[in-house]
Amino acid sequence: MTTVRIGNGQGFWGDSVDAPVELLRGGEIDYIGMDYLAEVTLSIMMRQKLRNPEMGYATDFIGFVERVLPELVERNVRVLCNAGGLNPNGARAKIFEVARKLGVKGFKVGVVEGDDILPRLPELIAAGHDLADMETGAPMSTIVDRVTSANAYLGARPVVEALDEGALIVLCGRVTDTALALAPMAHEFGWDFDDWDLMASGTVAGHIIECGAQCTGGNFSRWWEVEDLWNVGYPIVEASSDGTFVVTKHEGTGGMVTVDTVSEQLLYEMGDPEAYVGPDCVARFTSIQLEEVGKDRVRVSGIRGEPRTPTLKISASYLEGYKATGQLTVSGPRAVEKAELAAETIWKRLERGGVVFEDGQKTVELVGVGACLPGITPPPDDPPEVVLRLGVHDDDRAKIERFGKEIAPLVTSGPPGVTGFAGGRPKPQQVVAYWPALLAREEVEGRVRVTVEEA
Repeated sequence: MTTVRIGNGQGFWGDSVDAPVELLRGGEIDYIGMDYLAEVTLSIMMRQKLRNPEMGYATDFIGFVERVLPELVERNVRVLCNAGGLNPNGARAKIFEVARKLGVKGFKVGVVEGDDILPRLPELIAAGHDLADMETGAPMSTIVDRVTSANAYLGARPVVEALDEGALIVLCGRVTDTALALAPMAHEFGWDFDDWDLMASGTVAGHIIECGAQCTGGNFSRWWEVEDLWNVGYPIVEASSDGTFVVTKHEGTGGMVTVDTVSEQLLYEMGDPEAYVGPDCVARFTSIQLEEVGKDRVRVSGIRGEPRTPTLKISASYLEGYKATGQLTVSGPRAVEKAELAAETIWKRLERGGVVFEDGQKTVELVGVGACLPGITPPPDDPPEVVLRLGVHDDDRAKIERFGKEIAPLVTSGPPGVTGFAGGRPKPQQVVAYWPALLAREEVEGRVRVTVEEA
């Protein structure tokens, strides 16, 4: 039975820049998927694009292309990514610029668009689409004037279209992470998009490898069992036409692939195990069968799926005031008491100046005495040092700025032992909040354009 080897070299924008290069050069590989978009990444890209209309994509991806483009073309290793963000055409132009510099030509780049619905929000709301927050039920009309990005999660179909047209590199905006694995499987094996079991198999494969090394030993609960984590191998799916696949990694790399590492990744952001909802299908995680079939080889089979839902998920972000955080290290005897006094001193001095933060607008954390796991990790009786971390949030930028000026004075006008102030005054930062919603599927249409670099 013919198999296709699909790797994932990026779990988020900021993941190892060497991982996809090592996937390419470490052994046989047919496809490399690269996931750059977390829930609010597009809002960051929007800020970049507002400053420079040519930006709005993941610049790390261009660095990857500069390093490996001749090899990709020579070996016909195809790359799928959502690095296009809010400007996949801009990313394509940059790739072709790199190609001209390297003297590489004759390859095709596909661009998938249609996910960005930000310009359409007023008309959609006027047409009766509430785009209600999935957590609170509030309609988007209440914050539409503050929305900075709004994108629908596209599925694998437009990515497959780009592959069918011969694209070596497929640049997408907001597509599901799982589509980056499902698409090459559907393309290679000619799968029917209404075969729910096969769609679910590709979706599960994508879910397992979407976070990169998180299924090959990274972030593993029994971390002490993982060998050579410094050299962790990123995951590869060896897919078969019947929907079964093996999760593995290149030989000679660190990390490990076991039923346990794969199981932990399956639980990641799973939601309802009977109904993992994506744009291509609904996957039943309770049907998944895992079997170790060799060292660093886990076979996945038995996956069942259900029809896709009539809606697509919308990932939107909006501006929600300002925030700032600052911290001090407090050392010496009775460090906890001194840190608590330091925090109380800051709030009282601010209040004296007419700046008041209510309980829901401020946070106090004593890192080292149970702040990360309150009630679970018993704090030491008298730790020799503690990190005091303070945070504030408000719509009034001036209040946030005033807070930032009260941290440093504690070095000489607070309790003794305050020695760890660093990084300068905390500066106000705009808060970008997340707004998940649903939209009727027929309101969104993926568009594909494939072009070739011949210069």
